Amino acid sequence: MPAPSPRYTGPAMAAHWIMAVLILVAFPLGVYMQDLPLSPDKLKLYSYHKWIGMTVLLLFLPRLLWRITHRPPAPLPMPAWQHRIAESTHHLLYLLMVLVPLSGWLMSSAKGFQVVYFGVLPIPDLMGKDQGLGDFFLQAHKLLNFALLALVGLHVAGALKHQILDKDGTLRRMLPFGQ
Repeated sequence: MPAPSPRYTGPAMAAHWIMAVLILVAFPLGVYMQDLPLSPDKLKLYSYHKWIGMTVLLLFLPRLLWRITHRPPAPLPMPAWQHRIAESTHHLLYLLMVLVPLSGWLMSSAKGFQVVYFGVLPIPDLMGKDQGLGDFFLQAHKLLNFALLALVGLHVAGALKHQILDKDGTLRRMLPFGQ
């Protein structure tokens, strides 16, 4: 029986990088658009931000199912504490990939602004209009986004540490090109 590949599968790599790009576009877009004066351009940016969030939410389930049904390659040798941090970071990233867009959807619902996916598919509101809840979910959405940003930073720092200092091939296992 051949040894398992030390690399992640193509679908796992695709899911990883698609989600990374979506998250890394949505965050600065969200920061930028919130302070703009009300205008058609601001509303367009809010729509784009919501579409990205809903796409992350929609892609999460297939990604999770793939992860559950396809074992990743065994971790490369590293101290147990580093493995625990990496595993905890991954679990929290997965949790936030649901909570961040869900909190945005709840905020939009509570503030009375329905999400219309790609401008054509109305997504049902999760609750009725309630300004107090809308403000709560706005704060939750901001806090969760900054937590996600911190975890993404930790994840990237860990990958770079393994690539540059340890030279153990950890990063290469998730890159879709090269050996």
